[in-house]
Amino acid sequence: MNFRLSPTELLIAVLAVWRITHLLWGEDGPFELLLRLRKLAGRGFFGELLDCFYCLSLWIAIPFAWVMGNNWLERLVLWLSFSGGAILLERTTVARTPPAPEWSETPNISPSVEQ
Repeated sequence: MNFRLSPTELLIAVLAVWRITHLLWGEDGPFELLLRLRKLAGRGFFGELLDCFYCLSLWIAIPFAWVMGNNWLERLVLWLSFSGGAILLERTTVARTPPAPEWSETPNISPSVEQ
């Protein structure tokens, strides 16, 4: 197997798969068009697909792998690589909220001292 992709081409393809997947999966889009698309998809196959970044990245990566690969083996490897790269990028860029403190202060109540 002799891939003809340069590291730059690979990076561009992964970024493109991530961007399209993220756009369809988690953004409202201009005039909330993508939000309406997800609502229109409902709870069927397409609705479930648009709710899962991992699943959607597999489908988005297919045309990239098809165009950039020379044979079936290359296309298979590129398909999984593009999807995997998009998933890794998503996991590293997702906003992480710091953990909430788990302590609570109780008022210091001293026993009443009779005078």
